[in-house]
Amino acid sequence: MKNQTKIILIVGIILIIIAAFLYPRLDSRKSNDDSVASSGAGPGAPANLPVKVIKLQRETLRNQLSVTGTILPNESVDLRPEVSGLVTKITFNEGQYVSKGTPLLYLNDDELQAQFQRLQYTQKLFESQENRQKQLLAREAISQEEYDIVLNQYNTTLSDLKLVEAQLAKTVVRAPFNGILGLRQVSEGSVIGTGDIIANFVNIDPVKIEFSIPERYANQVSLGSEIFFTNESSPEEVVGKVYAYEPQIDAATRTLKLRAESPNKERKFLPGMFVRIRFVLGETENALMVPSESVIPELQGYKVFVVGADNKAEERTVEIGTRTDTHVQILSGLEVGDLVFTTGVLQARQGSPVEYTQIN
Repeated sequence: MKNQTKIILIVGIILIIIAAFLYPRLDSRKSNDDSVASSGAGPGAPANLPVKVIKLQRETLRNQLSVTGTILPNESVDLRPEVSGLVTKITFNEGQYVSKGTPLLYLNDDELQAQFQRLQYTQKLFESQENRQKQLLAREAISQEEYDIVLNQYNTTLSDLKLVEAQLAKTVVRAPFNGILGLRQVSEGSVIGTGDIIANFVNIDPVKIEFSIPERYANQVSLGSEIFFTNESSPEEVVGKVYAYEPQIDAATRTLKLRAESPNKERKFLPGMFVRIRFVLGETENALMVPSESVIPELQGYKVFVVGADNKAEERTVEIGTRTDTHVQILSGLEVGDLVFTTGVLQARQGSPVEYTQIN
């Protein structure tokens, strides 16, 4: 009897503990159910999705690329002498602008001048002999062979004179084009050879801009196309025009190399500078453009969401065209005036109610 009483007491204590543990939860659930019932909204009732939209309008599409490039000189050469010799005179200053043909450096030409004088005397002698022999030949006082020998000596001397004149010309280094001289690498009194650099010489008006574009745009390139470029020293956009491009695609990078030209009278751009380029491939009038974030890729193509009847999300399948950095061209599937989602595109579902804010 005592054992039964103990068992009953233990079971009763256990039941009291379980009841004390479960009662607060049941009471809380009941309160929540009462709150939902009092609000009048069922558990499956959808809330309005807040989204931002743009009103679709026609605009001009500028198909352009943003690439980087390098400034190149119009002309550039390392000045070197054609012959070896002793530098006797330097007539230029570092950084100086000079015109084509200006003498810049003289090499010792004493030996060549002596040869030239000797040949001049010899030439005068053979010239007078040739005149006398011609007169004698006219009177048939000498044979044709004798006259031909003297004439050949005279002509050979003239050729030797021209040879020495050409060698003398090589002792003077002249500017090959209009341009600016760099830093001097030689001094008067030094003996230099044909491999020694005298100075760098460049023409930087105009400058050339070299850059590359992906091969898929190769067919859209035409001579005369405009580019707009800037760099750290000149934040304002400067205009250039494409004047040439490689006739083949670079197999390693799959890009097409182009060169443009731009005036540089103020010498703001120097060879080797890095520039950012905006390359205009073409313009399309009356294009429908939407932000890139509005377009959702699918297996079958692309779709966007617009505000439909009764302010509900409406799904539209679209065909896209040209992409820019921030927008996508819509070829079909949308009309002017459609309100296109720019936010909430991933949360939107066909027919879901939305609350939209139009942005410019």
